[in-house]
Amino acid sequence: MPQLNNTIEILKILDRTNCGDCGEKTCLAFAAEVFNGRKTLGQCPHIDPETLKKFGGEISTRSTLEEDQQKAFDEMKEKISRIDLCEKAEAVGGECRGPALILKVFGKNVKVAPDGTLSSDIHINPWIALPIFNYILSCGGAPESGTWVPFRELKDGKAWQGLFRRQCETPLKNVADRYTDLFNDMIELFNGKKVDNHYDSDISLALRPLPKIPMLICYWRPEDGLESDLNLFFDPATDQNGGTEMVYYLTAGIAKMFGKIAARHGVSV
Repeated sequence: MPQLNNTIEILKILDRTNCGDCGEKTCLAFAAEVFNGRKTLGQCPHIDPETLKKFGGEISTRSTLEEDQQKAFDEMKEKISRIDLCEKAEAVGGECRGPALILKVFGKNVKVAPDGTLSSDIHINPWIALPIFNYILSCGGAPESGTWVPFRELKDGKAWQGLFRRQCETPLKNVADRYTDLFNDMIELFNGKKVDNHYDSDISLALRPLPKIPMLICYWRPEDGLESDLNLFFDPATDQNGGTEMVYYLTAGIAKMFGKIAARHGVSV
């Protein structure tokens, strides 16, 4: 009988709608509770009976989310050490300097050494580091279309949409609501650019967290009784250049980073 080895593996077999019927706010929170032995898979009222039967609630030795993250980081780093980074340079939109690969992350140089070590003038937290590794390994080098689609229109985007809204768009909207000018400044700080083809919103700037993964941030201020809103859009080529799961973790990392910056400026998010 197969086992579930960490929180993320449990999350992947859930429907990720964040319905709350299990008593937890998100599917990620429920997965963590299951992994830590405080809940069982069967307490998700929407889990497929065949899936439940397949795994039978079996979970291997427990670890913390931080330990899971470190394990994933070490595994990805080891995979990076086994490839020729210079051969990947063109596909990922980077350049080769000696045996190292240089990538533009938010417009700033990040050096990826042959052993997978990352170095940069900007802080690279684990939520950003893992997508960088994943991007290098999976980017197909597809040309950008120059158009924008919402996250749910990416391949498998609908399955991840609930989690994406809660963990990515909503936290970013909270920052924008509480300190709109700072939010705009942060996007510009990370090399946000105006684009010709965009939605009509109060803030509409495109970030490039990775060379071939552009992200359009659109924020609408509250007006005439209407609530504020924030939506993120991506180039359809993202499906070939990283994929939905990588984009989720990358964007969640950006949301955490923006939240920390806002907190340092006295903003509660």
